[in-house]
Amino acid sequence: MIAVSGWIETEPVGQAGQGLYLNGACAVGTTLAPRELLDTLLGIERTVGRDRREETVRWGPRILDLDLLLYEDTILDEPGLTLPHPMMHTRAFVLEPLAAIAPDARHPVLGVTVSELLARLGRKVD
Repeated sequence: MIAVSGWIETEPVGQAGQGLYLNGACAVGTTLAPRELLDTLLGIERTVGRDRREETVRWGPRILDLDLLLYEDTILDEPGLTLPHPMMHTRAFVLEPLAAIAPDARHPVLGVTVSELLARLGRKVD
């Protein structure tokens, strides 16, 4: 583990009636390729009981949701894996913990830093 953010509580996106979510970010060093890393993250989800195949509501309640946001400066678009994460730049709940550990990480498509993306959403890095 290279860095781990603190947790932030946020309102859920999607289906109403859900409790608050905990969001965080971590940076890891790995020899895994992006697809292998994503498969490992999805395996962790399954280990704690999440079964994405049984989820009928997008952005509905879930026990755990692990996303691969960035993989250095990799740009990738293949079935089931898009890098950088296609929605990260629009979500403060993603950018806030990410900015806590990697404010100068650059979005390889947009060419701006995580801090700049967060500022575009009207938020500041703490």
